[in-house]
Amino acid sequence: MNKICILFLLLFSNLIFAQKKCGTDTKLQNLIKNKPGFAAKYKEMKDFIYNPNPQKNVYSRQSSLTNTIITIPVVFHVLYKNTNQNISEAQIQSQLDVINKDFRKLNTDFSTVVPTVFKPFAADIEINFCKATIDPNGAVTTGITRKLVPDTFVFEEEYSTSSGQTPWDTSKYLNVWVGSFTDIDKLGLLGFAIPPTIPVQDNDGIIISYKAFGTSGTAVTPHRKGRTVTHEIGHYLGLLHPWADGNDSCGFGDGIADTPETFDSYGDCPTFPSNQYACVTTTNGSMFMNYMDYVDDACMAFFTLGQKEVMRNILAGPRLSLLTSNGCGNLGLNDFEAINAIALYPNPVSQYFMITSPQIQIDKVEIYTVLGQLVKTQKLIQTNNEINIEEFPRGTYYLRIYNQGKFLKSDKIIKK
Repeated sequence: MNKICILFLLLFSNLIFAQKKCGTDTKLQNLIKNKPGFAAKYKEMKDFIYNPNPQKNVYSRQSSLTNTIITIPVVFHVLYKNTNQNISEAQIQSQLDVINKDFRKLNTDFSTVVPTVFKPFAADIEINFCKATIDPNGAVTTGITRKLVPDTFVFEEEYSTSSGQTPWDTSKYLNVWVGSFTDIDKLGLLGFAIPPTIPVQDNDGIIISYKAFGTSGTAVTPHRKGRTVTHEIGHYLGLLHPWADGNDSCGFGDGIADTPETFDSYGDCPTFPSNQYACVTTTNGSMFMNYMDYVDDACMAFFTLGQKEVMRNILAGPRLSLLTSNGCGNLGLNDFEAINAIALYPNPVSQYFMITSPQIQIDKVEIYTVLGQLVKTQKLIQTNNEINIEEFPRGTYYLRIYNQGKFLKSDKIIKK
């Protein structure tokens, strides 16, 4: 009888651990294996994270977004098989509230969950999230779509297809699908994210279990504080797990200096300090309370300054187009008309081009490569402004246009 009880406890403990599961690594391997060209694109992103030498990075680490508060429009796609899974608007709002606090270091549990020795590493990521108010067609929206799907619907495979909900423009919106995972091999899967690449993937976004979403309704303990979405947005913005894809080995990690490397994930609520999975034993132990580990929601509470650098540079690179979205509808009709009147010509260009803005003052333009590297900043003092890019290599570049520090518009120009 005692042997049976011990066996049951072992099996039960394994089940509990299995339920703390992020599927991003598995999804990533599937994309690498099955999607032509994805492996090379992902390698570029990993090289950016791992390689500390800016001269060898594919993406630039010199982000111009420092001290800029970024707002990302979010659309929530609810795919439900029964009324219980059709989560309420209040539950969706509770999740939005969580990520807005977590990414601004405003979460009230920061002071109690994060040990004193790790608090100096904690960062305000300076990212806000809004529920979209304007859809891709320019119509007013609640930022929520809902669809009843059949019991045979395989959420983790069909979420972005016509059987589920095709995404809104993935270059302008963070798409979040909420539903019920069904694959028996993924028992306990809480969510996964599609990592950033250029171009953006057609199924891009984050995919979350209705049981690990928000702080009310269908969310279940220990996943009832909304941290699964926080974790997956971290992946969406380029972060890896502290053990990366090391397969129980050291020497891999997430490539970030201020997140101590581990060779496996932590679960439940460990006692600080813990060196159980640390690659290097130290007095402070592992940073298991970081959002990118697997501990319970109540036991994770911060991102680091190094993680902030990666996420902000991803937003100045592969996800730059999110910054030009009007999905939050924070501009008036007259502003839209004035901004839409800003024009660039000629395009393509061989030497210089003109920027004209007949209805609104513009005073600065920044030019980026497609990989997010800032290559030119120019002050503008006239209605018609000449920009010389004769020295630029051939290729595609993105412009960010400002008025008194306020971002107005992004546009694309081709150097021939």
